[in-house]
Amino acid sequence: MAAYLALWGLFTFGLFIGTLRLSRALQVVFLTLTILFFLLAYGDYSSASADFKHVTGYEGIFCGLSACYAGLALILNELFGGTVLPLGLPRK
Repeated sequence: MAAYLALWGLFTFGLFIGTLRLSRALQVVFLTLTILFFLLAYGDYSSASADFKHVTGYEGIFCGLSACYAGLALILNELFGGTVLPLGLPRK
């Protein structure tokens, strides 16, 4: 399971590299998801303490909330044709 999670972490890191030309909100989503996969892999591979698993859970909650924000912002901004929720667009 640890190897499976680590491979997903590598794949997600590649997606994160792809977001460097997109919005900051998507960068946060993919960076936190990459960190989450590696934390989960480490937690499964080692005999991690309950405190470590709690921190991993909080990081997962942050990742999920940032994904909800990014998705909501993308839809609302497209629907209303302007910036309803900022995405942090990168400089060109």
